Amino acid sequence: MILVEDWAEIRRLHRAEQMPIRAIARHLGISKNTVKRALAHDRPPKYERPLKGSAVDAVEVQIRELLRETPTMPATVIAERIGWERGMTILKERVRELRPAYVPVDPVSRTVYQPGELAKCDLWFPEADIPLGYGQSGRPPVLVMVSGYSRVIAARMLPSRRTGVSAYV
Repeated sequence: MILVEDWAEIRRLHRAEQMPIRAIARHLGISKNTVKRALAHDRPPKYERPLKGSAVDAVEVQIRELLRETPTMPATVIAERIGWERGMTILKERVRELRPAYVPVDPVSRTVYQPGELAKCDLWFPEADIPLGYGQSGRPPVLVMVSGYSRVIAARMLPSRRTGVSAYV
């Protein structure tokens, strides 16, 4: 495998200097096929190791069954029940990843909202007459809005229950 710098140099020599493939191979001391491969690809070479998997993959089904029965079962007990004879760190990490899918939702946990994610709107109809100005009073509806993140409350009195535009003519 060639380095990124060599890949860039091959492309520069071929495109900018108009150097033939054989001359580039001789100049850099590499194979003509390597030069051809470098010119054929748009991106520099990248080493990628194939995924081998984990030793825990073989027993994941058993771990899931135990967590389904008892979601709070400690990883050490799981290790005993599945006959785990390897290191505990890798098993504990996998159990830590799998456990949230089996633990029931805590009924007293708090709901968390991000800014701007949620706002509740509702109409409030006052029970008493409200002075509206110019000697008038009445009970106009009030639009009340509460932000889920900051708990800021805003209210706006609506002048009428009807819109100014008729929806159906």
